[in-house]
Amino acid sequence: QVQLVESGGGLVQSGGSLRLSCATSRRTNSHYTMGWFRRTPGKEREFVAAITLSGGNTYYADSMKGRFTISKGSARNTVYLQMNSLKPEDTAVYYCAADPKFVPPPSDEYDYWGQGTQVTVSS
Repeated sequence: QVQLVESGGGLVQSGGSLRLSCATSRRTNSHYTMGWFRRTPGKEREFVAAITLSGGNTYYADSMKGRFTISKGSARNTVYLQMNSLKPEDTAVYYCAADPKFVPPPSDEYDYWGQGTQVTVSS
């Protein structure tokens, strides 16, 4: 069992930046896929980005390309989501997810999920 804890959410003005962190309860092996998703009220959960811990391959939703960057920490138990040029429509609860195998994006079929962190972008 792997527990995930997100942090770094908050309130930011439009055009601002935030960096989200996701820490796992134990070190994951290199086969893991880590992903970020978001959900706004009344909408389905949306894929944001994913990274493979083995090769560091990254994947992004089209609307996030060029603005968001997913990266992994050196200890392989932390993943980050750097969000730049934030827009009010980026307001959502952001969730971290992990799976011990490759999960082809934009699938949300991850075994482990965090509780989420709120990101609010004011106009």
